[in-house]
Amino acid sequence: MSDENNVQHFLDLIKRSRRGKFKIYIGMIAGVGKTYRMLLEAHDLLKSGVDVQIGYIESHGRAETEALIEGLPVIPRKKVFYKGKEIEEMDLQSILLIHPEIVIVDELAHTNVEGSVNEKRWQDVISLLDAGINVISAVNIQHIESLNEEIQDISGIEVKERIPDSVLEQADEVVNIDLTAEELVTRLKAGKIYRPDKIQIALNNFFKTENILQLRELALKEVALRVEKQVENEFIQDFSRIRHERFMACISANEKTPRKIIRKTARLATHYNTKFVALYVQTPKEAPDRIPLANQRHLLNHFKMATELGGEVVQIQSSDIIGTIIKVCKERQITTVCMGSPSFNIPRVFFSVTRYKKFIDSLSKANIDLIILS
Repeated sequence: MSDENNVQHFLDLIKRSRRGKFKIYIGMIAGVGKTYRMLLEAHDLLKSGVDVQIGYIESHGRAETEALIEGLPVIPRKKVFYKGKEIEEMDLQSILLIHPEIVIVDELAHTNVEGSVNEKRWQDVISLLDAGINVISAVNIQHIESLNEEIQDISGIEVKERIPDSVLEQADEVVNIDLTAEELVTRLKAGKIYRPDKIQIALNNFFKTENILQLRELALKEVALRVEKQVENEFIQDFSRIRHERFMACISANEKTPRKIIRKTARLATHYNTKFVALYVQTPKEAPDRIPLANQRHLLNHFKMATELGGEVVQIQSSDIIGTIIKVCKERQITTVCMGSPSFNIPRVFFSVTRYKKFIDSLSKANIDLIILS
């Protein structure tokens, strides 16, 4: 290692040691009590003499939550005028200047108003952590990027505000706030989650018992997965016993299917505590001067998603898609390839059954698994 690399390595160690600690409360659905628990914790910390302040809390008009804000130091929100309306946002700069020991930041998946320092609140939180401020935050399971398709299958709703899984990976502690479906519905009917005029709508949609049970299972699995990863990273010493899986997502310039492939590959990589590669083979007809603008935009979004989920984007120009996939698998020592179902009306390489069989045989000989995702 060169002197320059030694210095950078040492500086990185110092930066990590000075970084704030990050705790996230995860809930299966709105109203389980994430904000309530954060405020209870803030009161306990305050009684212990810790400098804890509220950076942003969203009470949603819930009386129990609003009562707990009383007595806690609150950093005033920033008032912003946007499209003729006054909007209140978390004041990132004020928090950085005040520099409390611990700050409470609610609604981690929130999108900031246009013109803010960062596009998303989770990016504000990263800025606070980098400045050495400890953060306690909260998010619902439906806002986790790699679970987007599963949430949509369960609820029939595509959640627009999402956080990359990499944000969870940076958390020092992830805590699940759990309630039974019966307890949650009782809270809803008692008016403790939404206003009376919204209760029946919620019961008919997101708060159906079968939805709650599936979301609860997802939340429990997610937290268990994060704890398992923490144990592997911090306590397992003999890495020779761990088989090093390496995943690759094969993506195209289509709009929807590649997003599903990326998310599912990212989930697999997370389960195996490893990273993944997102491979895009750019054929001559998709050259920069020939590819439709819409497809180019889709590709950039796919690349961004793959990166946010912890993947490495590999883009190769070639007219031989299958040959390139095999070549990259060997170079990157890939153990599992994830791709969509072969379609007979796109890449011609998949039109030939003979060539497709050759592709399968090549993977098999290299001891590479193939997962065809729906």
